[in-house]
Amino acid sequence: MNIFHLMQKPGASTVKSLGGLHKMSGWNKAIFTDSGGFQAYSLIRNNVKSGSLTNNGITFYPEGSGRKFLLTPEKCIQLQVSFGSNVVFCLDDCTHIDTPTNEQTISVERTINWADRCRKEFDRLMGEKEISPEKQPKLFGIVQGGQSIDLRNQCANALLEIGFDGYGYGGWPLDANSNLVEDILALVRELIPDEFTTHALGIGHPPYIIRCAKIGYGLFDSAMPTRDARHGRLYRFTQDTSLSLSSKGDDWFEYVYINDKRHIKSFAPIEENCNCPTCTHYSLGYLRHLFKINDGLYHQLATQHNLVFMVRLMELLRTVL
Repeated sequence: MNIFHLMQKPGASTVKSLGGLHKMSGWNKAIFTDSGGFQAYSLIRNNVKSGSLTNNGITFYPEGSGRKFLLTPEKCIQLQVSFGSNVVFCLDDCTHIDTPTNEQTISVERTINWADRCRKEFDRLMGEKEISPEKQPKLFGIVQGGQSIDLRNQCANALLEIGFDGYGYGGWPLDANSNLVEDILALVRELIPDEFTTHALGIGHPPYIIRCAKIGYGLFDSAMPTRDARHGRLYRFTQDTSLSLSSKGDDWFEYVYINDKRHIKSFAPIEENCNCPTCTHYSLGYLRHLFKINDGLYHQLATQHNLVFMVRLMELLRTVL
């Protein structure tokens, strides 16, 4: 879940009134909460009128709202802890991989400073609430630095000195040609000792997940699978899943575009070997019909399928890596 969005809608007081994130959402397993650094990047760095980033924090003006929000490192931690998050992320100054070096330098210095403030606020809250170490949420720091090896080193070393439970790859993970920046992702993984979990923030394209898992990343998050589902792009294995990771390329995976006319009268499921509720009960022809009339049931069924695909993918990774 995401603090940047939750603090606006439904708002911190509503989340707390509804009993925190687990009770509010009816989800009784682990919840990760992103800090909002990436959202600030996408909002403010692409439109300076939307807000500003300073050493104090992130000021932003949501579209269609006259209200101003200020997200500081301390508030970021306070909100995540009060919401009952199981994995808390430090606020960071996110950049694009191709952002000029002078801006990357500022980003790294700010990210380190914010991480230190987040750590101190987290420890203060844990002490105030008298939460024992084994019951505390996990706290992750984010490694920024763009494509600069020196800046990535500087950021990683500073975060390791502060001390966190895990570390995340920070920044936009694709280059100007939309290719995964595997060399920088590998560098960040190498900079973090093996005993720490690394999180590939923002990576959700299935072939990219496999590449990052092979590098050594163990956690991923992205809105891509659900967004793709809603927009008519469904996921499918093209071969037996036991063979998928032995493929040198990405031919183990393909998209099913539900709007394609070939599916109009198809009785076939999205994928023959998938046991999700959608593939078990519904045909491509019916799903295409729902999509064309913009029926809300399509979004539910398509999302279920893509999420089950991701679960199957992660189960496969656990057995072979």
